[in-house]
Amino acid sequence: MPPSSPTSPSSPSVGRRTVLGAAAAAVPVLAGAAAPAGAATGRRRSPRALRGGGDLGPNVLVFDPATPGIQAELDEVFAKQESAQFGTGRYALLFKPGTYHGLNAQIGFYTSIAGLGLSPDDTTINGDVTVDAGWFDGNATQNFWRSAENLALVPANGTNRWAVAQAAPFRRMHVRGGLDLAPSGYGWASGGYIADCRIDGQVGPYSQQQWYTRDSVIGSWLNGVWNMVFSGVQGAPAQGFPNPVYTTLDTTPVSREKPFLYVSGAEFRVFLPEKRTNARGVTWGNGTPRGTSLPLSRFYVAKPGVSAATLNQALAQGLHLLLTPGVYHLDRPIQVDRPNTVVLGLGYATLVPDNGTTALKVADVDGVRLAGFLIDAGPVTSRTLLEIGPAGAAKDHSANPTTVQDVFVRIGGAGAGKATTSIVVNNRHTIVDHTWVWRADHGTGVGWETNRADYGVVVNGDDVLCTGLFVEHFNKYDVQWNGQRGRTIFFQNEKAYDAPNQAAIQNGSVKGYAAYKVGDHVTAHEGWGLGSYCYYNVDPGIVQHHGFSAPNRPGVKFHDLLVVSLGGNGQYEHVINETGAPTSGTSTTPSTVVSYP
Repeated sequence: MPPSSPTSPSSPSVGRRTVLGAAAAAVPVLAGAAAPAGAATGRRRSPRALRGGGDLGPNVLVFDPATPGIQAELDEVFAKQESAQFGTGRYALLFKPGTYHGLNAQIGFYTSIAGLGLSPDDTTINGDVTVDAGWFDGNATQNFWRSAENLALVPANGTNRWAVAQAAPFRRMHVRGGLDLAPSGYGWASGGYIADCRIDGQVGPYSQQQWYTRDSVIGSWLNGVWNMVFSGVQGAPAQGFPNPVYTTLDTTPVSREKPFLYVSGAEFRVFLPEKRTNARGVTWGNGTPRGTSLPLSRFYVAKPGVSAATLNQALAQGLHLLLTPGVYHLDRPIQVDRPNTVVLGLGYATLVPDNGTTALKVADVDGVRLAGFLIDAGPVTSRTLLEIGPAGAAKDHSANPTTVQDVFVRIGGAGAGKATTSIVVNNRHTIVDHTWVWRADHGTGVGWETNRADYGVVVNGDDVLCTGLFVEHFNKYDVQWNGQRGRTIFFQNEKAYDAPNQAAIQNGSVKGYAAYKVGDHVTAHEGWGLGSYCYYNVDPGIVQHHGFSAPNRPGVKFHDLLVVSLGGNGQYEHVINETGAPTSGTSTTPSTVVSYP
C-alpha cells in the first residue's frame, strides 16, 4: 500500500493503493461459444427434477425484533470476519421488518447485512451498521467485500460510519442522520458506491479519494479529494471539477435496481425492481417500489458443494438461482440461456472455476439479472471468467437489458489464480452497475506472472452502460471498449503496481497500456468522472504515456478525467492521448482534463 495518510479532515491529500496505465494497440475481441449445460445424453435416464425453495443454510442468520441475543450473534460473526480478508467464511445477516434497539452491527469481510422489507423504512435499527479500520491500523483501503442494504438506521451518535474501499456497496439504505465514509482517525480510504439511498444529514467523505453516488437523496456533501461523481442525486453538490472535484449529472440515463430478498407473510420472495430512464432520487420514496416479485419456490436454493451440472439442470428446468453464502467450485460454466433469469448471491457467495473454464455465461436473451456474488479465478488459466452474451450477439435488448450488479471478480490474493480476460460484455444494452474487477496486488498467489491477467473488462456489445466501474492492476488494458455508443459514469483504476520494468509494459511504440482504451473504429462513446492512478513500487522509474486512449473524433467524448502518480512512483506523460499535463514529481497531485476532445 502507498505512503502517507491524512491525519484529519483538514489534510485531504492522500495516497492509497492506486495505479494506472497508458496506450494504444488493439486487444482481442473475446467471447466464446456457449458450453453445454451438462445434461445427460443418449438413452440415459433424465435426472430427477429439482425442487425450488428450501432453507437458506447455516450462514444466513435471520432475526426478528423478538430474537434474543442479536448483538452477541453479530459480534460473533464480526470476530470471525473482521480481518479474514482471504478467508472462506461467508455470511448474510437478515432482519425481518420491525424496530431493533441498541445494536451496533460491525461488518467484516464477506458479510452482508440487509432488511427484509419492501422499503428500507420497514426495518429500523436504532443503532449503527459500522465499518471501521481498527484491524488494519486505521487504514480503510482494504475494507473490501461487504455490503449493507434495505435498512433504516438511527445512528447512536447521529452519524453512521461506513469506511470502505472497493466492492462494498451501500444500497437502499435510509440513514436518519449523517454518514461518514472515512475511518476514525481519518486514515487512508478509497471506495466506494452508494445507490438508491436517502441520507438525511451530511455525507462526510473526508479522506475518501473517490466515490460514486447514484439515484439517491442526500442532505449535503462535505468535501472531495480527487474524484466525486453523482448521477441522479437530489442534494448533490454542483458540478465543479476539477476544483471542487465534483462531477454531477442531473439524472442517470438508465438504471434498474438490484434484486433483493424480502418477506411477505411467512414466505421469502425476491423483488425485481423495474427499469428507470433518466432516473433521479430513490425508488422507494412512496413506500412500495415499482417492479415484480418471485416466490422462493421459483429459485433453486444452492448450497456450497453443489455441482455446476446441478446448477445448470435447475436453470434448464426454468428455475432461477439463489446462491447461499459459501464457496462453489465449478468444472464447467453456469449457463444462463433463458430470458429474465435471476442469479442472486447472498453473503458474497463465491464461484471458483477449477479447471480453466469460464464461471458463468449468458445467452443473447432479454432481462437476465446477475447480482451479489464474487468470481475467484482458479489456478488453471481461464480464457474468460464471465461472459455476457456470445460472440457476435446483436439483438436489441433496450426494453429489457441484462443487469450485472455487485458482481465482483478477483484474480489471485486468496491463492493462485489466472485469467486472460475477466469480464466480456457482448450483449447490447447491458448495464454493469457497480463492479470491482481486481487482479490482486497483495495476498497469496501474487506476482507479475503468478496471477497473470491481461485484460479486466472487454466490451464488444453496442449501447452498453457502466455505472460505477472499478477495474485495477491488469497486465495490459484494464478496460478495452470495442462497442459503439458505450457510456461510463465513474471509473476508478490503478495500474499494476508490480510491473518489473518499462519493457514489461511496453505497448509497441507506446509507453504502457491505457487504463481505459476505446477502440480505434469506435465513432460514439462518452465517459464522465474517470480516474487512473499509478504506484509502480517495483520500478518507480516506469513511465506511462497516458491513462486514457481513444479515437480523436467528435462523437467520442470524455468529461472530467484525471491521472495521479502516488508519491512519484511512476509518472504519466499525458491524461488522454496527447492531451493533459504530465504528473509532477512526487507531489501526488492529479493532472486533469475537463473536456475531451
